[in-house]
Amino acid sequence: MRFMRYFVESYGCTMNRGEGERLAREMDTLGHERVFSEAEADIIVLNTCTVVDATEKKMIRRMGELGKTEKDIIVSGCMAKVQTTRIGVRLPQAMILPPDQYELFPGKAESAFGRGTPLQRDYGIQEILPIAQGCLGKCTYCITKLARGRLVSRPEDEIVSDFKSMIYSRTKEIFLTAQDSACYGKDVGSDLPGLLRRMLDFEGEYRIRLGMTNPDALDPVLDGILDCMEDTRVYRFLHIPLQSGSNRILRKMGRNYTVTRFMGIVNRARERFPDISISTDMITGFPGETEEDHRKSAALIRKLRADTVNITRFSPRPGTEAAAMEGQVAGGVSKDRSAELTRIKMAVEDDENMQMIGKTVRALVSEQGKPGTVIARTDNYRPVGVAGDHPLGTFIDIEITGSAPTHLLGRQINTSNQC
Repeated sequence: MRFMRYFVESYGCTMNRGEGERLAREMDTLGHERVFSEAEADIIVLNTCTVVDATEKKMIRRMGELGKTEKDIIVSGCMAKVQTTRIGVRLPQAMILPPDQYELFPGKAESAFGRGTPLQRDYGIQEILPIAQGCLGKCTYCITKLARGRLVSRPEDEIVSDFKSMIYSRTKEIFLTAQDSACYGKDVGSDLPGLLRRMLDFEGEYRIRLGMTNPDALDPVLDGILDCMEDTRVYRFLHIPLQSGSNRILRKMGRNYTVTRFMGIVNRARERFPDISISTDMITGFPGETEEDHRKSAALIRKLRADTVNITRFSPRPGTEAAAMEGQVAGGVSKDRSAELTRIKMAVEDDENMQMIGKTVRALVSEQGKPGTVIARTDNYRPVGVAGDHPLGTFIDIEITGSAPTHLLGRQINTSNQC
C-alpha cells in the first residue's frame, strides 16, 4: 500500500499536544509522511478536548467540517472516550481512538493505512514529554477525570530513555506533563523528584519545565522538587491550581486542601527561591458560589501575587457531579465575576513584571515571536520578547527594558556569551 500523508490537529492542554506528537511518531514509524496543512493530507488526526463547553462546541463544528471531506479521519483525545455518540453522528466512518487505547494505535493504523519504509524525524528545540495519564483526584466538575481515569504512570526507564533521545538530539526545552505531574509514580512506588534526579544525571545545557501540580499531591514531594531546582536546568516555576479562594467552594469542588494549605505550599517555595514563578488557576461561578465566596477569591488573587492566574468560568460538563448541583450561577453573574477577577489579576501581573525592569537575566531562546522578534525564557520561566534574529535553542543575556501584564521586553547584551 502506498504511503499516505497525515495532518495532526491538536486542541487543549499540553498533555494532549504531547500525545498528538506521540501519535505522529507512530505514523512516521509506519512510513506515512507528516504534512502541516489539512489540504495536503490524506488522513486527519483530530486530537480533541472537551474540558469546557465552548471547546466542545468548537470540536463539534470542526467534525462537521471534516465530515464534508473525503479524507480518512482519526478522532483521539478526551472526546474519543466520553463523547463517542456525538462523534459518530458527524463522523460515522472515523477511527475513534480514546486515550486508554493509544497503545493499540500502531496496529490499528497499520490495518487501516498500511506500512511503508519507516521515516525518521528529528526532535525539535521544544518537546513535550508525557509522564503519566489520569490522576488521583475526585474533582466534582472535571470531565477529564472521566476521560482519563485513575493514575497510570509511565515506567521511569521509558521516560528517561525518551528524555535522553531528546537532549542528545537538539532539544533544549522539555515540558514534563500529566493531568497532575505531582502524583507521578505514586501507583508504582516512585515519585517526581526521583525522576527529575535521573534526568539531571545527563550532562547538557537544557531546561525542564514541570507541568501542573495539584496542591494535595505536591505538598509531600515539594521539598524534593525544590532540591532539584537548585540545578538551574529545572525552571524555577510551579503551576499550582487553587480554583477558589473559598474553603466552602473548595469542598464542593472535591479539592482535597484548604486555602491555608495552598498558601503554605507557595510560601515554602518562595522561602527557598524568592524569584520562583507561581502560576495558578481559578474557576468562577461554581454552583453555590456566593458574592462572599467571590470576594474571597478576589482577595486571594491580590494576596498571592502570582505571576500568572488563569481565570475560567464554570462550565457544567456531562456526567460530572457538579453539573447536577443545585445553585447553578447565572451566566451573566459568572461573566461579571470573571471580568472582575481578570482585572485584578492583570493589575497584579503588570506590577510584578514592572519590578523586573532594569534587571539582567540569562534566558533560553525558545520560540519565534512577532516578526523580527523571539521569545526567550528566564530561569524562572518568565517570557521575554527580544528583537533580533536569535537562533532558537541558544542562551542569551538580556537586560529587561519594559513589561506588560503577560510578558517582559528586553534587549540582548554580552553577545560574546551566547552559546
